[in-house]
Amino acid sequence: MIAFPMSLFAQKFGVINTQELIQSLPEVKTIQEQMQAATKKYEDEFAKLQEEFNKKFQEFQALEASTPETIKERRTQELQEIDTKIQRFRETAQEDLQRQNQQLMAPVQEKVVKAIQTVGAEGNYTFIFENVMPLYSGSDVTDVTPLVKTALGIK
Repeated sequence: MIAFPMSLFAQKFGVINTQELIQSLPEVKTIQEQMQAATKKYEDEFAKLQEEFNKKFQEFQALEASTPETIKERRTQELQEIDTKIQRFRETAQEDLQRQNQQLMAPVQEKVVKAIQTVGAEGNYTFIFENVMPLYSGSDVTDVTPLVKTALGIK
């Protein structure tokens, strides 16, 4: 009975702010620049599609009242097709940007996890928790963010 309560006192807890840690890594700035460049390419292409739609829409509005109904229907269908193309492009672009970001960030996240594990093992921590919004932190909890930064070679 006495051994059980004593084991509670031997536990060591740490907290970490991984968001701060990740943002301080130099390779994250490079990833952000790559993502901004990719986003710009998609935005440029989207602008071209939007311009095409606007041009067709203006042409449609300029049709005379005497224009045969079949021509108006064909132009309406063209507008709908361009709109559908724009929607598909937007969805595909978002998915692609998300996938690219995940691929670029995966090695960074793995590196951070390994550094946290190393600090945890070296410091004999029982648990290291994410320090999202601490409401209370007792004196028996250590912020290991600086230790992990040191392990990653970050100042």
